[in-house]
Amino acid sequence: KSSSLVTLFNEVLFSPFVVHLHADPDLADHVASYGLNVYQSYGPSGYFTHEFDGDEEFYVDLEKKETVWRLPLFSEFTSFDPQGALRNIATLKHNLNIVTKRSNNTAAVNQVPEVTVFSKSPVILGQPNTLICHVDSIFPPVINITWLKNGHSVTEGFSETSFLSRNDHSFLKISYLTFLPSDDDFYDCKVEHWGLDKPLLKHWEPEIPAPMSELTETVVCALGLIVGLVGIVVGTVLLIRGLRSGGLSRHQGSL
Repeated sequence: KSSSLVTLFNEVLFSPFVVHLHADPDLADHVASYGLNVYQSYGPSGYFTHEFDGDEEFYVDLEKKETVWRLPLFSEFTSFDPQGALRNIATLKHNLNIVTKRSNNTAAVNQVPEVTVFSKSPVILGQPNTLICHVDSIFPPVINITWLKNGHSVTEGFSETSFLSRNDHSFLKISYLTFLPSDDDFYDCKVEHWGLDKPLLKHWEPEIPAPMSELTETVVCALGLIVGLVGIVVGTVLLIRGLRSGGLSRHQGSL
């Protein structure tokens, strides 16, 4: 599969419109990347996305020919005509065919993706939460991310971002799964990519402190009682010494 893959980044054919925002010297710089286009012969497939500080603002669904906002709230402040993205992708496809015929291209090197799974917020049993599967160092940008619950495929409650660009020209992708934590359930993020010899399963299960045994509870209670008694005894001794010292001082003063 990888031998038939040729990817042309828009750094080559379409220089991305990158804006560095630093109007206030007291604020950190921000980087907006507008119009990141990728087209590849495998599939064939491609994508068009806008990013801000490495986060996705929106992407264009090339099949449905519509703009998909990362958060619906974004669409209330601006808009984007997907036809512009479709024209860019068509140009990329045309140029890719020309470059492929005129150059002695070689297969891209398949990188091994890095996978991390974690919960969005601290896990509390019975409280809704979100699992996040963060897949980094993806190249080429062809990957399949799925979820397993107790070893069985999950068919609903998940979503994912489009491919997000990295400075080294690799990509990352994030998959989200809403779930209800239970001490009986465990989850796996399954990643399939050409850089892997076999599908990678990244395991996750809630870390719940083991309950104390009756013997442990008895020992803890006994230690607490002993510490309390020692405190009472020490306090009583100090109080008596203080009273005696005070009485002796008054007696010596009267002489």
